[in-house]
Amino acid sequence: MPQSAAIIGGIQRLVLYETRARYFLVGSNHAQTKHRVLKIDRTEPKDLVIIDDKHVYNQQEVRELLGRLDLGNRTKISQKGSSGLSRTVSAFGIVGFVRFLEGYYIVLITKRRKMADIGGHSIYKIEDTTMIYIPNDSVRVTHPDEARYLRIFQNVDLSSNFYFSYSYDLSHSLQYNLTLLQRPYEQWSSAASSTEEEVHTQSKQDSFDIFEDEGLPTKVVYGLYNEPYYKYVWNGKLLERVKDIVHHDWLMYIIHGFCGQSKLLIYGRPVHITLIARRSSKFAGTRFLKRGANCEGDVANEVETEQVVHDASVMSFTAGSYSSYVQVRGSVPLYWSQDISTMMPKPPIRLDQADPYAYVAGLHFDQMLQRFGSPIIILNLVKKREKRKHEKILSEELFRAVVNLNQFLPPSHCIDYIAWDMARYTKSKLCNVLDRLSMIAENVVKRTGFFINRSDFYCHTLRPDERWGDVGGQITSTGRLQTGVLRTNCVDCLDRTNTAQFMVGKCALAYQLYALGMIDKPKLQFDTDCVRLFEELYEDHGDTLSLQYGGSQLVHRVKTYRKIAPWTQHSKDIMQTLSRYYSNAFSDADRQDAINLFLQVYQPSEFKPHLWELPTDFYLHHTSTMAIPQDRRSYTLWWSEGVLSYLPVPYDEVPCEENMNKVKVKRMNQLDESIDIYTEFFKPYELTSFDDTFCIAMTNSAREFMPKTVGADPNPFTVRKPEETGKSVLGKSSKEETILQRKTAASAPPPPSEEAISSTSEDDSEEDREDEGTVSQRSTPIKLLTESGESSRTQEEVYQQHMAKEPYGLNLAEFPSEDDLLIYQRFAHLGESQHRVERTEHINPANIICLEPVSCFPEDSIYAVLPPQVGKNSQEVFEGHVMTGQGQVRALCREDMLMYREYIKNRYM
Repeated sequence: MPQSAAIIGGIQRLVLYETRARYFLVGSNHAQTKHRVLKIDRTEPKDLVIIDDKHVYNQQEVRELLGRLDLGNRTKISQKGSSGLSRTVSAFGIVGFVRFLEGYYIVLITKRRKMADIGGHSIYKIEDTTMIYIPNDSVRVTHPDEARYLRIFQNVDLSSNFYFSYSYDLSHSLQYNLTLLQRPYEQWSSAASSTEEEVHTQSKQDSFDIFEDEGLPTKVVYGLYNEPYYKYVWNGKLLERVKDIVHHDWLMYIIHGFCGQSKLLIYGRPVHITLIARRSSKFAGTRFLKRGANCEGDVANEVETEQVVHDASVMSFTAGSYSSYVQVRGSVPLYWSQDISTMMPKPPIRLDQADPYAYVAGLHFDQMLQRFGSPIIILNLVKKREKRKHEKILSEELFRAVVNLNQFLPPSHCIDYIAWDMARYTKSKLCNVLDRLSMIAENVVKRTGFFINRSDFYCHTLRPDERWGDVGGQITSTGRLQTGVLRTNCVDCLDRTNTAQFMVGKCALAYQLYALGMIDKPKLQFDTDCVRLFEELYEDHGDTLSLQYGGSQLVHRVKTYRKIAPWTQHSKDIMQTLSRYYSNAFSDADRQDAINLFLQVYQPSEFKPHLWELPTDFYLHHTSTMAIPQDRRSYTLWWSEGVLSYLPVPYDEVPCEENMNKVKVKRMNQLDESIDIYTEFFKPYELTSFDDTFCIAMTNSAREFMPKTVGADPNPFTVRKPEETGKSVLGKSSKEETILQRKTAASAPPPPSEEAISSTSEDDSEEDREDEGTVSQRSTPIKLLTESGESSRTQEEVYQQHMAKEPYGLNLAEFPSEDDLLIYQRFAHLGESQHRVERTEHINPANIICLEPVSCFPEDSIYAVLPPQVGKNSQEVFEGHVMTGQGQVRALCREDMLMYREYIKNRYM
């Protein structure tokens, strides 16, 4: 058990009960052993009155409480037909409370679906919600515009790509969450001491320990509750009204974006690849209505994408192997927009305000330095050569802003700016776009590094790779930290950006799998099961983000840039372009109003114009235009105080006083349900089926991508033919020709027939290319033709010779060398001497050859075996097992008493 653990949310199941005067919201944990009650007053027409009962009930106490409420709220005590307490709805969490012009509504999650699992922490997608009006009909004051606001609010489809977790902070990265658990406890001892007294007094009042007189000590574990990163929280404003009133178990924060997980099977060993995209709730909106940045440095279409790779055979965060890599996309951080009143497919770009000192860009990059550290690398994909200036306007202004900001930063922490016209490169027939992106990705990953929570394997020392030594980041005693981030942008940050992020993610995935000991070289090739699985994840990720911001799916995909897309894809691209144009022209304004209302950027009031009466929402997102700022930040020292002193490590992950105040620490028993992730994940109190578990239903590389032909190589890093997928028919391969492909993605290039469509990294050294060429010659596919008149035995011999040469490097047709013959003769002589022992008793085997014993048996030979001595502890375990089988119970030890005590406390107290 670790010495620190994240506190699992204590409210996972809710039931809303209704009386004429109040709503009673009863919440419980998943095991339904601990309950809390929230009382909501229904007699206030426009105010929200909530009373949080601080007491933690067990199941029997809750039943008695509901029984008393039912009896007390009947019109007549003797009347049994009509209940005074009615059950309204069951739910899985509270999204928040919202008010328009009348009373408050409560938004509840009524359906959920599991989407991913990271270290036993489940991530759910919201499937359905319900809005319930709180005030009673007798006190309701109606307003004619209430229904219209309600329709606008419900235009935000909460069942579309909103995610939450009870035990994992989705607003922070995996690196932040695991770093928080690994901090030394002396750092927050002061924070713990302030709450220690409160915890002890609560524990004495709320619970009674029947074992307290026996003097059985328990191990203390620090339970941690951390504040979320509100930039990526979408219901923060909806919970703001009750955040300081109710217990934090009632608060559940949701993110918007994408979450997908797939299983990569490496000869049966499960490796989970998870993709999490967090969309910023600041300056959020639709394509043409939200461009550039606002006055606070928040940019449009800002999404943080994190890929998590972990060995799923070990679940624990402390004992398992976890790796992650983070990259960001976002609009160009300038004051710019596009006029959509012209009804043009590409409205002209205009700079709205002059910003000669890059004030807004400085605010944006200051946020990135705090969250990601340095270096900040900008990959700008907009066009640089145009007949009429369009996208080039943004490139020129962004370059000036970066140059201006860099002159005040230390040279070691300057912002790197990479400008590459991806669209122009795509049109060239002589250039391969993905080759160039591979080279950029390799340089980026080597600079920023990636996160992994374990130190290097010994195999990395035995078989070093020259690329591994150049990987950046910060090396710690427990692994590696990613320092810095890649920020990719084009104009829309959709099609080109998604392809560039895929290539960077593919390069980072190779290093992550190499660090986890799964491959022997940090390099992956296209047309392997692993890359196909990863490409499908990224296409779903890109389609989802494109629908949210642009109104259609991706127009240009990875296959488009590889120039292997089928001819039907062109017609699909045209339809997506038309869909995007229609959405931008006719439905984006309504979606923007819904987002502004949901995020409470606009709060309705009777004393100001309605939302649909506003000519623009510019003043809602640019608060500085409504008031003169009292203090303006320096143009030269544009970063926040304390950020530079910790670089390249991000300021948010430093255990300073400001960050420690965001963490609530609670002393807990190691067997407490609130930190027991094993019970939370496996749910031993429920009857479950293997076929219904999430890990069986998720996308599987062996099931979905590996060819179903007989004799197919199960290695997910083997380069396949483009037409070979998991949907191929069994036995479809030709009988006349058998092609033996054993090229792994970690060591071999694609076949010669695929050179025109596949892309490899261009920054490899000449020695690597020569080595790869040698491997390619050795592993050339062999054609076995039956028309040559050779017997089937000869064909089988040739096949066996090739099979022996491929893994072992031996050719059975060649005569062994003299050294090999000498070794074999010595081995034969040793065998002769061993058989002479039967006839001669005076021969000392030590004179023949000296061998060191490697067996656990004291005597181990072909004549006699002496079993090893069994320890006392092992004998006691075996005897206890036999006694239990015979119906006899052994004496209980201290650990058994501790476990039984916790069971009694959780179930019956």
